[in-house]
Amino acid sequence: QVQLVESGGGLVQAGGSLRLSCAASERIFSFNGLGWYRQAPGKQRELVSSISRDGVTNYGSSVKGRFTISRDNAKNTVYLQMNSLKVEDTAVYYCNAYRVTTEYWGQGTQVTVSS
Repeated sequence: QVQLVESGGGLVQAGGSLRLSCAASERIFSFNGLGWYRQAPGKQRELVSSISRDGVTNYGSSVKGRFTISRDNAKNTVYLQMNSLKVEDTAVYYCNAYRVTTEYWGQGTQVTVSS
């Protein structure tokens, strides 16, 4: 069973930065891609960013230019660097890994941005 463990969430003031980490129990290169999603109270889960096996990255329009996804294959870890955080970035952030017919989710880490 694949396990994804997120860390790095917390409370930060608007304009600040956080870096989320997601450690996988299997080689991340075995996945077709990895991503970060978030879900704010009362809202649907949305894609924040993703990175394919080939290294192609994708960002949600609300975070483009502020967030950066990266990975370390040797550490089986994917990161999300979040800069210039806004109050509306407050949410639970989930790590996702997917193969052709299967996807996996982490437990989530809370990010709270105060004004």
